[in-house]
Amino acid sequence: MRGRQENEAGVSKQTGTLGLIGRSWAMLFVSGGYNVKIYDNQPGQSARFLSLRKQLVELEEAHMLRGELSAAQQLALLSSYDDLSQALDGAFFVQECVFEQLEVKQSIFHDMERFVGKDVILSSSTSCLVPSKVFSKVQNRSRCLVSHPVNPPYYVKLVELVPHPETAAAVMDTTHALMTKVGQAPVLLKKEIDGFALNRVQAAIIAESWRLVQDGVISVKDIDLVMSEGLGMRYAFIGPMETMHLNAPKGLEDYMSRYSENITRVLSSFGPVQLFLLSRPQEMCELIPCDQQHLSARQERRDQFLMRLAKLKKD
Repeated sequence: MRGRQENEAGVSKQTGTLGLIGRSWAMLFVSGGYNVKIYDNQPGQSARFLSLRKQLVELEEAHMLRGELSAAQQLALLSSYDDLSQALDGAFFVQECVFEQLEVKQSIFHDMERFVGKDVILSSSTSCLVPSKVFSKVQNRSRCLVSHPVNPPYYVKLVELVPHPETAAAVMDTTHALMTKVGQAPVLLKKEIDGFALNRVQAAIIAESWRLVQDGVISVKDIDLVMSEGLGMRYAFIGPMETMHLNAPKGLEDYMSRYSENITRVLSSFGPVQLFLLSRPQEMCELIPCDQQHLSARQERRDQFLMRLAKLKKD
């Protein structure tokens, strides 16, 4: 943990909405000992962030609170503002969390640039918009990047750092260090690409899972088991490249010499991009009813499992 004086010299800022991502970023930054100023473009709404007390206390009681500070100490680092210029005063890092609408993000970054120094890093949480579009109205694009978290960020540590074509290397390095300090697991993309890395991999999984269900090969329930009781068991600890490396006597090159022909044959059978129209859309809702009560319960269950998994990986 860095000293208090150093933390005050570089104050981490938070700007965004009252959704899960904004709350999670605030919790992560205070866990690293940073003062966090929160701004919301709906007057009076940002004060609701201060209700994080209950969540942080519960995490502390479950021994899952991130960082070295107590819940009370972390809460003391939070403040909220209805005025953007006040929220940005003294910032060294800004994390935007507004909803996924390009024009809204472009507008807020255009506004923010008027109130921050030239060395302040401007970061977006977008999951699907490339930096060259998000920051098109920013004059100094060398300090801009996307820091894309995974939902829910407090339990899933990955953050994709995606540069604008003009982003300075030092900005990527500083953001990587910041994310590491607050306990996240940042990965560096060398250039922007639609979907970044995580969503491109996820899209491939979704597309083939959807195809197998749509074509009557497997049920919704069982395709989820393919992941949760199969691939997901090892992917929680090692990735696809290491999986291949460990699944042949002489490593990755040996694996490909043995299985590349079969992989290519299977890939050639995938067919065109899916339209994502299920012939049996009710099957998922039969497994988990689509009302808010059932969905919220399953989301809570998911978060509890992710909390336990995070603790296991930490141990």
